[in-house]
Amino acid sequence: MLDFSIIVNILEQMERTTSRLELTNYLVSLFKNTSSDLIDKIIYLIQGKIRPDYEGIEMGIAEKTIIRIMSQISNISSDEVYHKYREIGDLGSVAESILKNKVQTTLFNENVSIERIYLIFDKISKTTGKGSQEIKLRLLASLFNDSSPQECKYIIRSALGTLRLGIADSTIMDALALAYTSDKKNRKVLESAYNVSSDLGRVSKILAKDGIKAVSEIKIEIFIPIRPMLAERVQTSKEALEKVSGKGAVEFKLDGERVQIHRKDKKVEIFSRSLENITHYYPDVAEVSRTITLRNFIIEAEVVAINKFTEEFLPFQELMHRRRKYDIAKNVENYPISVNVFDVLWASGRDKTKLPYAKRRELLKDVITNSVDRKLRLIHQKIVTSVEELDNFMAKSIEYGCEGLVVKQINSPYRAGARGFAWTKIKREYRSELVDSLDLVIIGGSHGRGRRVGKYGALLLAIFDKNENVFKSVCKVGSGFTDEVLEELFKELGKYKIPKKHPRVYSKLEMDTWFVPTIVIEIIASEITLSPEYDACMDSIRKGFGLSLRFPKFTKKIRLDKNPQDITDESELIQMYKRQRNVKL
Repeated sequence: MLDFSIIVNILEQMERTTSRLELTNYLVSLFKNTSSDLIDKIIYLIQGKIRPDYEGIEMGIAEKTIIRIMSQISNISSDEVYHKYREIGDLGSVAESILKNKVQTTLFNENVSIERIYLIFDKISKTTGKGSQEIKLRLLASLFNDSSPQECKYIIRSALGTLRLGIADSTIMDALALAYTSDKKNRKVLESAYNVSSDLGRVSKILAKDGIKAVSEIKIEIFIPIRPMLAERVQTSKEALEKVSGKGAVEFKLDGERVQIHRKDKKVEIFSRSLENITHYYPDVAEVSRTITLRNFIIEAEVVAINKFTEEFLPFQELMHRRRKYDIAKNVENYPISVNVFDVLWASGRDKTKLPYAKRRELLKDVITNSVDRKLRLIHQKIVTSVEELDNFMAKSIEYGCEGLVVKQINSPYRAGARGFAWTKIKREYRSELVDSLDLVIIGGSHGRGRRVGKYGALLLAIFDKNENVFKSVCKVGSGFTDEVLEELFKELGKYKIPKKHPRVYSKLEMDTWFVPTIVIEIIASEITLSPEYDACMDSIRKGFGLSLRFPKFTKKIRLDKNPQDITDESELIQMYKRQRNVKL
């Protein structure tokens, strides 16, 4: 049995530092003192989850349930607890503050262990239906009554999915490599295993029990999503062609949702780019996947909304109607889709990721082009060897309503979880010297006035610095939002509200509210400018100046399909700025 108090002491130290080296050292110490039977649970706890994302297990704990428990065990009214929550912005910290004043003899009845916490969390996640909230309340209350104020703080944060330690998966893997192999270089082996298993808890347990060789033998399995291969951004057709050595496979970049479809016999499961199981949102995609002549496979496709009368592609936001929990059958009818397949990762019991891209495409041709269902198609592609050919294909993509092109090295393998120039993307917006499209993450907000009272008047956005693994402020945006979108964002951002700036966020600006970097939105702007106020690309162009956006505007795209680490990064923004300056000169 591992007392939770031991974990809490380390979590407290980790919360007080922003140094990646110190965070890694704390984790190494923790892992070395954790048994192999518990290491996976510790990893999930640090990641702020119970099980890997693709299992879709949710606690289903409402904030009002936590407030009720705090009221019951402290004899403070729910209204007063709620008022403290509004002041502090974190229910875990509220509980710690309230319980410090509670009579101590009622707090310590039985030691709270990691095993006990996970047993109760598991019961809570499986409790549904009428009266479920009352059952969950009793289960949590039993934990709180036996916990210290500090333990309560972290139990609540874990239950609500708001642990907020600011620890990236890469830092966890560094610490695992050091703790169990004494060599940070073995992080590459862990990362490869994680990329095909999408379960860092499982990887850690195999490492702790059986060693690094056993980790290297983790293979692709059907119904376990693979972390997707990602494309780097380029600015021009010439640059895109250079990255593929003068000959590339060019495909339409569709304005839809990237999905990974797994099928075994008649069973089908569909995963999003962020590894969420979204099968229930797309019953028609599952059905059309059963028409493919391969019985067992893992393929990737872009699901795009289409006009039900003309079959023309529709914008991404139309597809997002499919992501509503209710009226799924009605949404399937009102927002039909096409399934545009572009890669195969596994088929007939064999890993296909090591095959050259051209061979993977040939395999798809054999099973997709013969499909009887018109919803299923192979994505448009052309082999090009000149800038002129690439530009002509770009023009064709625009006619189809696409947002640009993806250019792929013909002989490249599929590198799960990797971003590189084996695949590059070029959006049609980049062909304009004024307007660029960027994916940015929301890190802060300011209170609204006038019509926006009770909502956010402006949002502080950030880009990603992949070298330092942090998010850096780049602009504030307040235009382009409808009242409906503002209301949706206000509710969604409430889940990620924190009382102070996140440890992985760099910003000189002070905001009324701070958020865990989670929600990604798409922005357009008239120009990229030098600015001493924003931290993005600081000192990269001129000492004392970062880069910002002039006249940023929300494009109506909330990117539910993107993880914050997949947004526009510093190197991309610098390239865009330099190209913009060259065009003007």
